[in-house]
Amino acid sequence: MRTVLYLIIALVLQQTIRAQSDYLYQIGKKDSVYSNILNESRDIYVQLPYSYNANSNKKYPVIYILDGDVLLPTVVNVHDFYSGGFMPEMIIVGISNAENRTRDLTTSKITSRRGMPYNEEHGEAKHFLPFIKTELIPYIESKYPVTNYRTLIGHSYAGLFAIYTMLNEPDLFANYISIDPSLDWDDQKIMKQAKSDFLNKNFNGKGLFMSLGGQLHMQDSSITIDNVMQDTSDYTLFARSNIELAQFVDKNESIGLNYEWQFYPNDLHGTIPQPSIKDGLIALFKWFQMENTYAINNPETTVKELQGIIEHRAEKLKKHFGYVVPPYPEELLNMSGYMNMDMGQPDKSKLYFEKAIEYYPNSANAYDSISDYYESQEDFANALKYAKKAYAISGDDYHKSKIEKYKNM
Repeated sequence: MRTVLYLIIALVLQQTIRAQSDYLYQIGKKDSVYSNILNESRDIYVQLPYSYNANSNKKYPVIYILDGDVLLPTVVNVHDFYSGGFMPEMIIVGISNAENRTRDLTTSKITSRRGMPYNEEHGEAKHFLPFIKTELIPYIESKYPVTNYRTLIGHSYAGLFAIYTMLNEPDLFANYISIDPSLDWDDQKIMKQAKSDFLNKNFNGKGLFMSLGGQLHMQDSSITIDNVMQDTSDYTLFARSNIELAQFVDKNESIGLNYEWQFYPNDLHGTIPQPSIKDGLIALFKWFQMENTYAINNPETTVKELQGIIEHRAEKLKKHFGYVVPPYPEELLNMSGYMNMDMGQPDKSKLYFEKAIEYYPNSANAYDSISDYYESQEDFANALKYAKKAYAISGDDYHKSKIEKYKNM
């Protein structure tokens, strides 16, 4: 069935329904988890992707974002614009840190900070991390269709917590985005631990994106990215800690990280999350982006070459995700099949339709499309065979009518 037009209509209707609500844009359905570890209830906000269907068995990778009640809209916007071509569709979970933020996200106890006594409740990441691992993630996995491929995003203290999580529970998340992290905390304790752990623990294949904002010294505008490492004042310890860890990772490729560091000279600590979230997600999912598009679009590419491209991508995604993932959306395989039928390249058309069945074996539309292919080849026996398979899944009158048509041919 030619689903491309229907897909476009569905997306337009979806946007229209949103526009007819009381708000232009609503995101993140509120949920909550009671934590026995924290002895409190924690609000979370869950955003499902456009393709979510309650009747489907499809599961999605998942993003967990700290300070989710503030940063969730940015993550959702980036995901909506870039998913599909630059990153997979994902479920996004925003974790509220509106209360007890410093307590939960800081990683050790201190008595003073920047020359002043420090009396705020703090240093309880050792409890907040077990809450995420043993209470929040199991809750999400029991209620929402997520896989165990996870990304963690944090800014400032939450960026510090992201690095802390990576070091102490390296297998809990596949990717970490640490935005302007407070690595100066407690005399650079986590930064120093990172330099040791990165050489002594296995981080192969893990993704880490770190960023640094342009405000390198609160009182001296002459301090720049070129000379900040020569400054020894407490005012630049925040920036120097970030740069020192970045330089260490750059010099030790054996760590095996999928790593990228980005400096944003025109952003302050409060504005840096927006560009970091976009650049971080694109960088960490660079391997997901489609390759060989010119060969796919070239009519001279052979069926064998196309098959190799499709199967290579399937293996690549399996390697990164750790489980089998269709290399392309069903709609794209379906569309490619019909396009090649229209261009008079039936062998390529058949390949795409067969791959749609291989990767989406429970789709009535996949079987219906290949029945159209066989009808175009005047092979009505096979057209009937696949129309029956489509009807067995859908029970739809449309597929039933095709069965009757093919019986009479």
